[in-house]
Amino acid sequence: MAQLTDDCFAFGGKPMRIEDAVAMIAERFPVVAGTETVPLGLADGRIAAEDVVARHDLPPFANAAVDGYAVRFADLEAGTETVLPVSGRLAAGAAAGELAAGTAIRIFTGAPMPPGADTVFMQEDVRREGDRVVLPAGLKPGANARPAGEDLAAGGLAIPAGRRLRPQDLALAAATGHAQIAVRRRLRVAVFSTGDELTEPGAPLRPGAIHDSNRVLLVTLLTRLGVAVDDLGILRDDPVTLPAHLAEAARDHDLILTSGGVSTGEEDHVKTAVDAQGRLMLWRLAIKPGRPVAVGLVAGTPFVGLPGNPVAVYITLLFVVRPLLARLGGARYEPPLSWPVRAGFSYRKKAGRREFVRVSLVRSGAGDLEAQKFPRDGAGVLTSLTESDGLVELPDDATGVSPGDVLAYYPHVLLW
Repeated sequence: MAQLTDDCFAFGGKPMRIEDAVAMIAERFPVVAGTETVPLGLADGRIAAEDVVARHDLPPFANAAVDGYAVRFADLEAGTETVLPVSGRLAAGAAAGELAAGTAIRIFTGAPMPPGADTVFMQEDVRREGDRVVLPAGLKPGANARPAGEDLAAGGLAIPAGRRLRPQDLALAAATGHAQIAVRRRLRVAVFSTGDELTEPGAPLRPGAIHDSNRVLLVTLLTRLGVAVDDLGILRDDPVTLPAHLAEAARDHDLILTSGGVSTGEEDHVKTAVDAQGRLMLWRLAIKPGRPVAVGLVAGTPFVGLPGNPVAVYITLLFVVRPLLARLGGARYEPPLSWPVRAGFSYRKKAGRREFVRVSLVRSGAGDLEAQKFPRDGAGVLTSLTESDGLVELPDDATGVSPGDVLAYYPHVLLW
């Protein structure tokens, strides 16, 4: 008698590990061509198309780090107070003449250090007596003075090509003399859902129908990732028309992204449609939730078919689609950061696949943070995403979790 199985994807070859899938993506998919130059204010979230180097030293001149008095360190008495006449006043933006030996100058934060001066006393540490200043002993040479190029020297690398630009990157570009920056053009991604059971959000539900939530999830997350998204709606489970729809999407987009229809059921037609218009490179991933994932080409355009369950869509978008978007967009792919947390739950799993469990962080009796598992496991349970803080990762070879085990934790708030 044949042994029964509760794994509906158990047949058809060994599933691929996440790391192997990411390596395959980096090897087989080329970067999409096209760059443009944009003002810094419009470059947030874009991908740097080339290295950005400093056009001048940052800061461009030696300057005072505090309000106080600039002096020549050689003029200071060793081990006792030094009294020097104050020769002038120097504010930020002013030009500095050479500091005469044996004098001090009143100086303010950001003002250029006068030639000859090398040390600044904070105004709180000195006494002013008429046109003289009394300086305490003990200050080190060079204190409170910022040298030219302390932050970045002229010609130094400010932003590497391939970085997804952040506000702090753009601030550095501005500070080193740039008003605009060359970026990769935005990727154009076509998104649609498949399934006869799907109905548009807000529409009345007919018997046996559900509202399509996957497209909303995909479109909004992809928008956060900085791509241009075209929502192509719902495609029905029709093996005759699906190949034509895929081919049409391939003409005007850099990536086609679908959800549903990539399993092994009689009504799962997306995989067959891709085979008719191109080829598959990956079909199943050693991951839960999210095992049925199809990656390939449709008429030369990259294609990813995600599972139909929303939690599986969320996880496979994070670990499969994100590295593909990085590759196509010319970005340096950086896996999402995780933090170690202790498990506050028990759980059993099958060896040979990576599992991601939805959790929330709570205070243990000892006051430490620990991860508590969401009570329901289903990949279709959307509240497991809205009512959890993040995901914990269970390694491929693990067979379970016990309270106190240290796990990698991915907070939802930092993933996108």
